[in-house]
Amino acid sequence: MPPAKDEMVKETNGLDIINIVEKSPAKNSALVDVRACNKPSTKIWFRGVRSSKFRHVYGVPFKRERCYDNIKITRNAHDSNFCAVNPKFVAIVTEVAGGGAFLVLPLDHTGRLDFNASRVTGHKGPVLDIKWNPFNDNIIASCSDDCTVKLWHIPDGGLSMHLTDWLVELQGHKRRVAYVEWHPTAENILLSAGFDYLIFVWDVGKGEAVRVLECHSSAIYCMSFNRDGSLLATTCKDKKLRIIEPRRGIVLSEGPCHLGTKASKCTFLGASGRVLTTGFSRHSDRQYAVWDQHDLAQPLVQETIDSSSGVVFPYYDYDTNMVYLAGKGDGNIRYYEVVDEPPYVHFLNQFLSGNPQRGLGFMPKRGVNTSICEVFRFYKLHTSRGLCEPISMIVPRKSDCFQEDLYPDTAAPRPALAARDWLGGINAPPTLISMKTGVTISTHKPRSNKESPALQPQDANNRKKFAFLARETTPDYRPLNTWQEDGLNDNDNQVSEKSAKTQANQSTKFHQLRCMFAGAAPASDAPAAVPLYKQITHGDVFSTEHELRLAFNRQGEELRIVKRQLANSQQRVRDLEAALAQLQARPQHAH
Repeated sequence: MPPAKDEMVKETNGLDIINIVEKSPAKNSALVDVRACNKPSTKIWFRGVRSSKFRHVYGVPFKRERCYDNIKITRNAHDSNFCAVNPKFVAIVTEVAGGGAFLVLPLDHTGRLDFNASRVTGHKGPVLDIKWNPFNDNIIASCSDDCTVKLWHIPDGGLSMHLTDWLVELQGHKRRVAYVEWHPTAENILLSAGFDYLIFVWDVGKGEAVRVLECHSSAIYCMSFNRDGSLLATTCKDKKLRIIEPRRGIVLSEGPCHLGTKASKCTFLGASGRVLTTGFSRHSDRQYAVWDQHDLAQPLVQETIDSSSGVVFPYYDYDTNMVYLAGKGDGNIRYYEVVDEPPYVHFLNQFLSGNPQRGLGFMPKRGVNTSICEVFRFYKLHTSRGLCEPISMIVPRKSDCFQEDLYPDTAAPRPALAARDWLGGINAPPTLISMKTGVTISTHKPRSNKESPALQPQDANNRKKFAFLARETTPDYRPLNTWQEDGLNDNDNQVSEKSAKTQANQSTKFHQLRCMFAGAAPASDAPAAVPLYKQITHGDVFSTEHELRLAFNRQGEELRIVKRQLANSQQRVRDLEAALAQLQARPQHAH
């Protein structure tokens, strides 16, 4: 017989409830047996608000006067950043009609750019990728449609004229070169990936390829070194992710990556042994995935970002363990914190902008501003206008003191290994410096011919030979008796002053050439050099085609200056003739 209803609702203690539950099994579903509330055996992922010092990171665009304006940014559809930054310069690939060029500006040259600003114009095809040397802030590598990789030296003050003379030209690819990547710890090691499905490992100190990786069956989309440069991760058009030992060219692990048809990108997540990739699903949704570098059969985590169409680029910060995901064609920059436990990547926040980006460059950590707690800085290339806009990612802190937890020791601009050591099988972590006391925001390492012959300017010897051409030409108006003391014939007293000066200039020229090619300096009392066009017209002999081309270019520049002066003088003559005609016409009107 079930108990009465009022007996169920009366005030009872826990024991009475248990007795009622045992006596009335029909009511068990309505009551809770507290004895069954045990601790779960497995840990459940926490999906609430987690504690993180980077939880409130926010992006701040620079003001318009601190941006770089009036830049003809390239409209190439290639999946590259088209922008490279270091603590001295910002380099941007520009749109040109024929050939390839990129712009290099000192960081403090902000504002509206002159339309005729000097550029690097040595490539014969469009420039597809540019990267600064991590150990020399004055050297930049570029690759192009012309199947070459070139290294350039940028002077500290920036370019004063178009730069066409490269340091090193690396030839070996049979098709256009898509991407270049510097080794993070070894000096003078550069990798290039081309549309011939090959990756070349270059020793730029010698100017030669030391290894060719032939393990891809289709176009390569991305290359990424791990922290010490011992492994290389690549994504490919065949939708596979590969972990490669670059010195031996061996594929250590390989597996299917994102299934979409568009480009996928990858980056190592520090020294954790994991790789993050971005790409597209079979339904064209943008995704990111985390992989174990030793087992690429299945991703550890795979999440959908959104349904946009732009390729997503990952940017990993080794110091803060944050990864930034930015897509081409949209203005969003999402940032995540990377941890060692599942789900390995935690979403923090995003920077929203209504102006889409064509590419993004980023500043090395040694170039950020620690006084405002800046942890990362992007250089955003706008798609709709010729603007390069810096964006600072800032951690809000009230104190003005140096924040030790935000700025651990970072990679120094000094190599940990020489090229021959790394090629011999030695690995070493990056050399570290303190962000508080030991950081050097810029480097410049002068190189001698003995250390690295290939990294010298191609025309260094020619510049030494023709150094006197840079001096301003000064006419020689010394009296005739001065030349008599120098050895002229005393019987030439009847020679006119003009003939004496002509003979003196010719003698001085021959004397300079003789001293120059003999390796000796001209006499201190010799007059300055004569213009280049006079030397070429007198039958100078050039040993290489480059010397002749250089002389021809300088001669053309002098001819353009002379033509401009001639045009100005002709205009002046016409103005004077008109004024004279007016003066002659006035008395006639007076009569």
